[in-house]
Amino acid sequence: MARQLNKKLRWYVASVCMGFATISFATTASAFNAPTGPVVLEVGGNIEITNVGDEAHFDKAMLEALSQHTTITSTPWHDGVVSFEGPLGRAILEAVDADGDQVKVIALNDYASSIPVSDFYDHDVILAMSADGKPLRVRDHGPLFVIYPFDETPSLLNEEILTRSVWQVKRVVIE
Repeated sequence: MARQLNKKLRWYVASVCMGFATISFATTASAFNAPTGPVVLEVGGNIEITNVGDEAHFDKAMLEALSQHTTITSTPWHDGVVSFEGPLGRAILEAVDADGDQVKVIALNDYASSIPVSDFYDHDVILAMSADGKPLRVRDHGPLFVIYPFDETPSLLNEEILTRSVWQVKRVVIE
């Protein structure tokens, strides 16, 4: 009788532990907090971690909570050298557990360009939220602007990469 009770107790403990593990994994692997402010960026496509349906929406505070980077560079769209700040593109990909080879970046005017995921890991590509310490407004290429480290890696200053430098970013889709 003690042997049967011990067997039942082990089964019960194992079941409870598996239940907690499943609940814990499901909550951490499939969702994060929804934005509390205006949505600045929508991420869709092949992602595992979401907060609004099958997408991940970010407000400014959520983007600021990701790994930030400063890129000091000149661009064809600005006079002189500018200090851009924003989350690393790879930090966004990691936050949503992205699985794909391409990131389709879509602007407010529906201009779109595809960026290989490898660009985000080979270079410190950021989604700039500010330039010279001032938030990027729509008239300043904001709210988000894909910035490559052009001065750090001059070979990036070519037509192919320039078409990937999307401004007024509203959405990305992992493909």
